Amino acid sequence: MCPYGTHVVHTYFIYNNCVIKIPMHRQNIEGDDYMPLVTTKEMFKKAYHGGYAIGAFNVNNMEIVQGIVNAAKEENAPVILQVSAGARKYANPIYLKKLVDAAVEDTGLPIVLHLDHGPDFETCKACVDDGFTSVMIDGSKYSFEENVRLTKQVVDYAHERGVVVEGELGKLAGVEDAVHVSAADATYTNPEQAAEFVKRTGVDSLAIAIGTSHGAYKFTGEPKLDFDRLQRISELIPEFPIVLHGASSVPQDFVKKCNEYGGNIPGAQGVPEEMLRKAATMAVCKINMDTDLRLAMTSSIREHFAKHPEEFDPRKYLGDARKEIQLMVQHKIKDVLGCSNRI
Repeated sequence: MCPYGTHVVHTYFIYNNCVIKIPMHRQNIEGDDYMPLVTTKEMFKKAYHGGYAIGAFNVNNMEIVQGIVNAAKEENAPVILQVSAGARKYANPIYLKKLVDAAVEDTGLPIVLHLDHGPDFETCKACVDDGFTSVMIDGSKYSFEENVRLTKQVVDYAHERGVVVEGELGKLAGVEDAVHVSAADATYTNPEQAAEFVKRTGVDSLAIAIGTSHGAYKFTGEPKLDFDRLQRISELIPEFPIVLHGASSVPQDFVKKCNEYGGNIPGAQGVPEEMLRKAATMAVCKINMDTDLRLAMTSSIREHFAKHPEEFDPRKYLGDARKEIQLMVQHKIKDVLGCSNRI
């Protein structure tokens, strides 16, 4: 096992006229001017006992990365930058990795680079080898036994290389990137199975289903999360970090602005922020947010185009979007996650 506070660099050698690249973990020793990516182990331990959660924000391009880390720096907060399978296809993994490396070097913040919803062992392995410090293997679409087997396979590979693993048990409804689950197929996490799953796989954190869902349309009626189920899971797995996916609150100001300036997002509704704050005081140590970032960015760009139809400089409208993301993430860190000044 590699210690907390390591990152992956590579060494190269020539074999049979081929260049071979080998990943090597490097410690952040005293005097080293490079602040490495970190894992979630120490973050989650502090969050669990401190009654707060760490924000896990999906990144797709430079402006999103900058908006998030600028907010974290202003709030002196740890942060998780996560990359989905869709983001890897869109931006090319090496570009996203370099953007996150730049964020670490620029801010000096404790930043985790996490794979969100890894669909298979091969994807998780590739991210571990590329220097991610945390990966999620999503085996929730399989049977319990197959989910255990697949998750254990990823855990064994990742732990040998100092990388932490998030698993998932239960199915969240909704659509986000490669995740497509109908409401009829959604299932809440069974507490007893959760305890067995953690014991048999050795995962470092567990994403559960208690009523959140992916995308902008989370509830058709009154929003409700099953806090009793969360409490039971935390009793069966004491001091174990729980993760909430699909936890964007879908700010109505952003929805209104999108619709006002030519969008068509009727009836979008997210998880009330007070519910997320309550979850963060329980066993939830990581709260995922993606839709809120998309809405902040899109509403800002739509407004910019409407008010400045002559504008065609991407730096102008993307600059506005970056600032909107920063302000939104600062609010989440301070008022929802409760992790300001937790470094």
